[in-house]
Amino acid sequence: MELKKFFELDELAKKEAEKYPKKRLLYKQLILGRGKHFIGIVGPRGVGKTILLKQIASEYKNSFYLSMDTLEGENLFEMAKTLLEYYNIKLLLLDEVHFQSNYEQELKKIFDFLGTKVIFTSSMSLSIFESSYDLSRRVKLFYLYPFSLREYLYFKKDIFLAPLTLKEIQKNQYNVDYLRYDYIFEDYIKGGVLPFSLEEPDILPLLENILRKIIYKDIPFVAKLRVDELEFIYKVIKFIGKSPVEGINFTSIAKNIGITKYKAEQYVNLLEKAFVLNVVFPEGTNVLKEPKILMYLPYRLLYRDFKDCIGELREDFLVQALKSKGYKFNYLKTRRGQKTPDYLIKYRDGDIIAEVGGKGKGRSQFKGVKAKQKIIFVHPCSNKEEKRSLFLLGFL
Repeated sequence: MELKKFFELDELAKKEAEKYPKKRLLYKQLILGRGKHFIGIVGPRGVGKTILLKQIASEYKNSFYLSMDTLEGENLFEMAKTLLEYYNIKLLLLDEVHFQSNYEQELKKIFDFLGTKVIFTSSMSLSIFESSYDLSRRVKLFYLYPFSLREYLYFKKDIFLAPLTLKEIQKNQYNVDYLRYDYIFEDYIKGGVLPFSLEEPDILPLLENILRKIIYKDIPFVAKLRVDELEFIYKVIKFIGKSPVEGINFTSIAKNIGITKYKAEQYVNLLEKAFVLNVVFPEGTNVLKEPKILMYLPYRLLYRDFKDCIGELREDFLVQALKSKGYKFNYLKTRRGQKTPDYLIKYRDGDIIAEVGGKGKGRSQFKGVKAKQKIIFVHPCSNKEEKRSLFLLGFL
C-alpha cells in the first residue's frame, strides 16, 4: 500500500486548519476519549464539516485526515490497520465517508478489531440511516447545521452572545442588546447561513454548484435511480423554489412535474436527507394529510429575487431554526375559507401557536384558535403585544 500521497494530503489538511482559528459551536461537543463509540458528523455540503475535521486533525496527536474520494479503491480497514501498527495513528478522520461504497462494513471491522478511534463526516444522512442496523451501537451521530444567527454574528462580527430559550423570547426576558442585531438578519438569510459567505460576496454561483453535486454525485451514491430521474429531482427543486410555500406537497409536485405521487415522495425524502428541503408534517395523526415542504436557506434565492420571496424565506428560517435546535413542531392545516396560524410548537412549558410574517401580521390569524400561548414572529423587528422579533429565533 503506497501511503506517501496520503501523508502529504494529511499534512496539507492540518496546515490548512491553521487558517481557521474560530471553531463551530459543535466542536466542543465532539469529546474524544469517552467510550469506544465512533463519531459521525452529518450536515449539508458547504456547512464546514471538512474544516471542522481538519481542525480536529491539527489539534490531536496521532491523528490522520483522509478524504474518502482520494482512496481510489484502497481497502479502508487495511489502511487503518497499517496506520495503527506502523505509525501509531489512533485517530482516523474520514471526510465524506459515503463515497466508500462499503464503508459501513469497513467501519464495523475497524471498531471490532482495532483500537483506532474514528470520526467521519457525510453530506447524505440517508446513507447513515440505512446503515444504522450495523452501526447503531458503534456510532454516535452529531448534526452540523448551517450557521445559526448567533454563530454568524460570532464569525462575522466577533460578537459572542449567550443562547436564548424559547420561553425567554416569549416573555421578553433577555438583554435588549440582542435587538440591535436585527440589522444583520437580511444578510444572514441571503446566504450568511453558510460559512463560505464570509469569504465569498456572491454565493449563488457556488450554491448552484453545490446543488448540482448533491443531485448528480451524492444522491446516486445512496439511491438506485435511473439517470433521467436525476433531472426530475432538479425539476422538483426548481418547482418548489419558484412557488409559494402554501400548497406545495407531494400531490402538487407530482401534478406539476409529471411524475407519480410515490416518486414525488421519494425525491422529497432524498432531498430532505441531503439537507435541501425541510418537511413539516401537519398536526394530528391522520396519515392522509400531506406535509408542508420548505427549503433550507438560501436555496430559494436560486429561483426568485429576495424581495419577491421574503415571506417564504422567513418561514424557511423559522423551520430551520426550530429544527436545528431539536424543537418538535407541526404545521396547522388550513381549513377552506378560514385563516389559520402557521405552526404548533411542542414546548415543555406548554404548546405554542405561532404565526410568522411581516409587520402587518395581527391577531386576526388567531381568531377562533384556543391556545394560552400565542406568538406572531415578525420581521422587521417588533416586540409589541403578541409580536416577537423573528430574528431572535437565531439565538436559540
